[in-house]
Amino acid sequence: MFEGFRPGVMERLGLGPDVCQKRNERIVYGRMTGWGQTGPLANAAGHDINYISLSGALAAIGRNDSSPVPPLNLIGDFGGGGMLLALGIVAALLETKNSGKGQVIDAAMTDGSSLLMTMMYSMHQSGFWNLERQTNLLDGAAHFYDTYECKDGKFISIGSIEPQFYELLCEKAELSKDDFGDQMKRDTWAHKKELIQKVFLDKTRDEWCELMEGSDVCFAPVLDMSEAPKHPHNVARKTFIELEGVTQPAPAPRFNRTENEVLLPPAIAGEHSKEILESLGLDSNEYDRLLASGSVA
Repeated sequence: MFEGFRPGVMERLGLGPDVCQKRNERIVYGRMTGWGQTGPLANAAGHDINYISLSGALAAIGRNDSSPVPPLNLIGDFGGGGMLLALGIVAALLETKNSGKGQVIDAAMTDGSSLLMTMMYSMHQSGFWNLERQTNLLDGAAHFYDTYECKDGKFISIGSIEPQFYELLCEKAELSKDDFGDQMKRDTWAHKKELIQKVFLDKTRDEWCELMEGSDVCFAPVLDMSEAPKHPHNVARKTFIELEGVTQPAPAPRFNRTENEVLLPPAIAGEHSKEILESLGLDSNEYDRLLASGSVA
């Protein structure tokens, strides 16, 4: 159950976990909020940007000469919230088979986004990750792990971390060993970054794709949302689908025995409210009351 800013929404509707599990003790009840069901901030309003601020994620993202950059609302809402809630529900359903009892899942976006930062926290504790932005291996400091503008104003991404991939990058981009040796020597990264920026400005994005795409350089063009559905790899995998004239991402992940099918367009707000509430035991009068109060669509 997505509860928005504050916990307790479902209780106010008379559909809290205690009520539901009293009817069926095997029910798995998922609750997703920003701050979680407990803690000093539990009842405060907030949005993705606030939750990932508290978890340490936002402070680590961005260039060192600018403010932290909001990474859309992918880390808190979708990654740390929705994905972790889905994982929690699957885990609880599996456990229910053994225990015969359901569980209430408290999926907080602060918890989930901090969990997504586990590797960075581990690297920081080991002394390998600095708190200053753009001074680390994966945050844009390294010349071999960043995005670069091309001659046509479009961008490419490079992720040549491993030495064999870096060697191939140097070969294909014709980078001299004198300038680009000592790959992991941090105090040379800034100078190498200046040099490689000029190199990538010599060709268009398509020209770099012709040279590097599909190789072990660890390369990809930076595509916008109008370009991504047309890329040959995405087309071959049917990564995007069209439904009623609307191009959208296909369901994921994929399974070898069951096919992910999209048979219907997205539901209109309130389209299934009555049948859902009736399946929970509410009668027409209760549904009309909730509808009139604006509690349901």
